[in-house]
Amino acid sequence: MPFAPSSGRLGFRSLQSRTRRWSAASALTFVIALLALICLPATAGAEPPSRLPNQIVDKVSALDAGERASLQSAIDNLYSTDKVRLWVVYVSDFSGQDPTAWGAQEAQISSLRDRDVLLSVATVDRAYDFSVPQGLSNVTQAKVDGIRVNAIEPALRQGDWGAAGIAAASGVSDAMNSSGSSSGSVKTLLIGGGVVVVGAGGVALYSRKKKGDRVKQGTEAAREVDPTDTNTLATLPIPALDARAKEVLVEMDNALRTSEEELNLARGEFGDDATKPFITAFENAKSTMAQAFSIRQRLDDNVPETPDQQREMLVQLISSCGKADKELDARVAEFDGMRDLLINAPARFDALTQDMVGLTVRVPESQTTLTHLTSEFPAATLAPIKDNVSMTQERLTFAEQNITAGREATQLPAGKQGPAVSAIRAAEGAINQARTLLDAIDHAADNIRNAIATLPAALDDARKDIAAAEQLAPFGDATLAQAKAAAQAALTRAEAAQSENPLGSFNEISAADVELDKALAAATDRKQQSDRLTQQVDQALTSANAQVTAAADFISTRRGAVDADARTRLSEAQRHLDQAQSLRASDLSQALAHARAAGDLAAQALNSAQSDVQQWQNSQQQSSYGRRGGGNAGAVLGGILIDSMLRGGMSGRGGFGGGFGGGFGGGFGGGSPGSFGGSSSSGRIGGGGRF
Repeated sequence: MPFAPSSGRLGFRSLQSRTRRWSAASALTFVIALLALICLPATAGAEPPSRLPNQIVDKVSALDAGERASLQSAIDNLYSTDKVRLWVVYVSDFSGQDPTAWGAQEAQISSLRDRDVLLSVATVDRAYDFSVPQGLSNVTQAKVDGIRVNAIEPALRQGDWGAAGIAAASGVSDAMNSSGSSSGSVKTLLIGGGVVVVGAGGVALYSRKKKGDRVKQGTEAAREVDPTDTNTLATLPIPALDARAKEVLVEMDNALRTSEEELNLARGEFGDDATKPFITAFENAKSTMAQAFSIRQRLDDNVPETPDQQREMLVQLISSCGKADKELDARVAEFDGMRDLLINAPARFDALTQDMVGLTVRVPESQTTLTHLTSEFPAATLAPIKDNVSMTQERLTFAEQNITAGREATQLPAGKQGPAVSAIRAAEGAINQARTLLDAIDHAADNIRNAIATLPAALDDARKDIAAAEQLAPFGDATLAQAKAAAQAALTRAEAAQSENPLGSFNEISAADVELDKALAAATDRKQQSDRLTQQVDQALTSANAQVTAAADFISTRRGAVDADARTRLSEAQRHLDQAQSLRASDLSQALAHARAAGDLAAQALNSAQSDVQQWQNSQQQSSYGRRGGGNAGAVLGGILIDSMLRGGMSGRGGFGGGFGGGFGGGFGGGSPGSFGGSSSSGRIGGGGRF
């Protein structure tokens, strides 16, 4: 066995060598496997875009129950206030995609439209995207950038995921309800943003402040509304109505308490008979207030009402209090006058006696004047004043009787002197009428002579107004027709009686012409409004036609990249433009509405198309095909060549082919002529990135 040792050593070395080889191989295998694990794409944690099942999608448990509830409340408030839906999605990463591209796909897959806002957050990859539909009221790219940079990003950097969503909701609402530049909104958000960094509670405080400001503004607006104007009240927000209702209750309750104190004093001074009108008004107001307090109690109890019921009850409360307030106010001057009359009754009776004596002295002079007029003018001309002297004497006798009765009433005990007030008022009325009757006699000669001189001009004015009424008939209504007929009848009578009764004819034609003038003014206003409306329609049609043409030209020359949204808006714009043009001759208001709608839709179409083209150009720059496309890119953009690489069509054939229809052809890097194209743009604005 001479070779045994050698053989054994060889076997050991062989085993040792095999062991070393196995160890090296195992180590190499382990390293390769480890590298594979390290380098393998993280598909397990990747989150490709998918259709959102609800407005909060939390795939990484970023939110606890309280944060989710706060975010849901902010989402609900945004929809309730502005009818905008906010969608928030939390994932671990964006599957290696650019945040904006991921968000755009998410919006498209989820069928988000022109009232949908999307916030996408990758919590592990620390990236986000925030997009808003183009055309959202008052929301510009500058404002969106302000919301992102000053509100959303600070919350995300602190890992406060719920606060970022709340900041998005508050920022969008603030932007929609502001005007001008975005600086005001950003400044407000910075205040909230400083708290957002600390936690979601800061955003909640910001939201409550905004809500409080709106309620305050609404309440101030409610104070300017006539409380009996129920139609305008019904348009106000419920919080503003609620605040105003409480104010009205306090104001009216205080007024009633003060009125009751004053009324009790007056009843003790003048008695119930003299104060009966005020007692009735007070009791009516008191009953109305009891009903108002009952409504308030129902609103405050534990039985909930629907928003419509709340609005109806609040409007009823405010309007009923307003009516009661007006009824009381209507009696204030009379109430104050009653108290003053009694306090100064002796002096008032002395003054009335002096007035009565002065009028009595005038009676013989007025009778002489009337006799002279009878010899100068026909009886028909003097008919309005022929009985004035006898009627004056009757009024003076009535005044004297009330003055005597009133003086006697002032001597009665307190609480029984009320008849003195009635006597003063009756005597004042009789004396005033007596003065008017005598003045009419004194002025009759001048009035009649003036009527004789000016009647021809008045008749001529009436004829011109009647002719104008005929011309304005298309713009008039029943009032104009009635006034024209009355003026025509008055003109006929005045022309027949102008020699016998010039004053009567003048008065009649003047009165009829005044009413006709009012109706003519209204018809003239309507004609001017029609002329202005015609001008507005023509301007709107010109503008809309230009906007539709601009959008159509842009889309036509870039149709290879324009999505369906822009084309839809353009088609609708053209439909409205056609409607406006067809209605111009028959319905100016509807024509104007269609023309304005056409212009708005055309502007939306152009904005959407521009966004589509920008996205297409960005994708072309990022793709290898785009970098190699050379001079074909413009033809593809214009829809002259269909980009088969982007369409997914790769037939392996070179050259060009195709025509009308939806067929695709061409080889790698090439294209085929076609008449239709589009991209996946959703017409949204916004941005995102890392945080």
